[in-house]
Amino acid sequence: MPGKGKRGKGRAKSHGKKQKKPEVDILSPAASLNLYYIAHNVADCLRLRGFRWPGAPKSKRGKDKT
Repeated sequence: MPGKGKRGKGRAKSHGKKQKKPEVDILSPAASLNLYYIAHNVADCLRLRGFRWPGAPKSKRGKDKT
């Protein structure tokens, strides 16, 4: 087949609406239990929930999954 380039099986782009992420209650019992096991203190709790403050120490790569 001369003259034809390689064609891969690419993914088709969807042109529909993006799905909206559901609103999550960070004070729900399940979220509180999860936080109990992953946070070490109040500052760590706030940092993991996304409430950072100016001058907070920056986390190392791979540690923070928010």
